[in-house]
Amino acid sequence: MIPEAQPEPGLRKIIHIDMDAFFASVEQRDFPELRGKPVAVGGSAARGVVAAASYEARVFGVRSAMPSVTASRLCPDLIFVRHRFDVYRAVSQQIRAIFHDYTPLVEPLSLDEAYLDVTDHLQGRTATRIASDIRARIRAATQLTASAGVSYNKFLAKLASDQNKPDGLCVITPDRGPDFVLSLPVAKFHGIGPATAGKMQAMGIQTGADLRAQDLDFLLRRFGKAGRYYWNISRGIDHRRVSPDRIRKSVGAENTYSADLLTLEEAVEALAPLAAKVWATVARHELRGRTVTVKVKFADFQQVTRARSLGHVVASEAEMLDIARDLAGMVLPDPRGARLLGITLSGFDQDDPDPAQLSLFD
Repeated sequence: MIPEAQPEPGLRKIIHIDMDAFFASVEQRDFPELRGKPVAVGGSAARGVVAAASYEARVFGVRSAMPSVTASRLCPDLIFVRHRFDVYRAVSQQIRAIFHDYTPLVEPLSLDEAYLDVTDHLQGRTATRIASDIRARIRAATQLTASAGVSYNKFLAKLASDQNKPDGLCVITPDRGPDFVLSLPVAKFHGIGPATAGKMQAMGIQTGADLRAQDLDFLLRRFGKAGRYYWNISRGIDHRRVSPDRIRKSVGAENTYSADLLTLEEAVEALAPLAAKVWATVARHELRGRTVTVKVKFADFQQVTRARSLGHVVASEAEMLDIARDLAGMVLPDPRGARLLGITLSGFDQDDPDPAQLSLFD
């Protein structure tokens, strides 16, 4: 029997803040000669992978995780700059300090985005007003812009933050939530990655309306436990809480690339932003791990992992990245090309018997 969709009892007030083209915007802020020009962080015209692209570059179709040679072909005037993750982390810490002035319930997803639950911390303000204040304070403190989404659950708040980018604000109220998703492509749904979106599209599930038309039993058969999540979000339902203090047994980041990585050099370049995201989370939660794992999924969807455990904790991001590069070199290059790369740090010095895993990329 198919359950009826019910709104979440005690609706929350959730804000999702997402910095606009964060890495590239920091570079344009710090180097005036880059302002107004198409900029790619990471890679080079000859090789590597774009870690981030400015909005001027996105007009030409340049996107993060795109091979640099493809980006150069799309935008011949593209300016490549080396990443400065220490700077990005420092700016991220400034922004996070602003969040904590409004609520202790802050769940970072990466250096440039986070959920905030302000339900019990309104102090006479609306969640929309708080989101506006946060955006204004971020601009004043960092000279950067942020977009915000406000809604009654995490799924809709994240969808909302993407609606009016850059420098935008979108509110999805409870009466709008269930129908807001109907016309959106499923590929834009948080929690539905490229592979799952492709599988859905092959079944004729293109939009939220198509997803809602499927019964729960069908989705459970085709997608396992995730089927219930898909059934819920097609109705604007998401019961997940903002979780600022999850204890973790591993921290991982992975990315699926629009074009396969064919050389070890391309893969090594792509590992750097993944390592930075992992280390930023590790450092924020004061975790220290002993095991580095690299995951590679090839174009034929075969997946392999390689891991190395040390007799001591990994001391730095640079050490973790060096190990990851060595591990990647065990399986790459491969004529099939790599469509996905991932890095995980585990083996933490902690006593929790059942910690949760964090993945930073879909």
